[in-house]
Amino acid sequence: MKMSILRFSILVAVCGLSSVSAETKIRVGHFPNITHAQGVIAHALTRQGKGWFEQRLGPDTKIEWLVYNPGPSAMEAIFANSIDLTYVGPGPALNAYTKSNGEEVRLIAGAANGGSGLIVQPDSNLKSPADFRGKKIATPQLGNTQDISCRAWLTEGGLKITQLGGDAQVLPTQNPDQLGLFKAKRIDAVWTVEPWLSRLEQEASGKALVEEKEAATTVLISSVKFLNHQRDLAKKFAQAHAELTDWIAKNPDEAQRLIKAELLEETKSDMAPQIIAAAWKRIVFTSETPRASVEKFMQNSVKAGFIKTAADLSKLFEQP
Repeated sequence: MKMSILRFSILVAVCGLSSVSAETKIRVGHFPNITHAQGVIAHALTRQGKGWFEQRLGPDTKIEWLVYNPGPSAMEAIFANSIDLTYVGPGPALNAYTKSNGEEVRLIAGAANGGSGLIVQPDSNLKSPADFRGKKIATPQLGNTQDISCRAWLTEGGLKITQLGGDAQVLPTQNPDQLGLFKAKRIDAVWTVEPWLSRLEQEASGKALVEEKEAATTVLISSVKFLNHQRDLAKKFAQAHAELTDWIAKNPDEAQRLIKAELLEETKSDMAPQIIAAAWKRIVFTSETPRASVEKFMQNSVKAGFIKTAADLSKLFEQP
């Protein structure tokens, strides 16, 4: 009897040890966009069993990738504790930071600059914000980074823009729908992000009027909860992200091939290599924290009416 109890105790102890060394799962979001290259490529490598982050975070760490489209959806997932980290535009990240009084999100790295802007109809005479009076401009989603940039640009140019209308209509429209509406000339312009800028140019003869070459397009955001409970893993993830960013810059052909394959998996739509190559020229992949650009986005959010007063950003930027 004593021996049976001893064996049972040993079994319980072994089970307890195995639960301690159980697999750790990190949930990471990204969008099916070229400007989210780090997330797209890492997702592709995870799918192939060659996980970039898994190899650097340890054998007991699993990355669960979740695909979002517009930024606000990803930030809601952070609030709901559905994801730990996400690649996202600075606009939604700032909205989330302000909405939570600085308590829920932290910007731990940059990811991509450039690759966004305003495309107008090929036969239009639109040259300045004033020319857009009475016009229709599509953006990816209300409150996303390009939506905020568009509204701030029009406002700075003297137009009165509200969330429901104003001197020009800013119409939140999913990226795939923008292309069809633009081709049918049901909208006058699109403020969006790659690869849609290049697709509008190559497939609909659109003209680039504004190019945000220096603006931060994508950043890496962590939930405060993840940082507080898994800081060592967050630090390793940020380091692996920087290494992947460097690899992308040094291996553009292989990076583009992986992006093409993964976007096909995620969107069920194949993208021509020339579209990806054209988009690539507009984007600078960097892990440097884009403080100045994010601070400008904060001012744009105020101008666009999404944030009443500029928030104190001192807690937003954090290195794990």
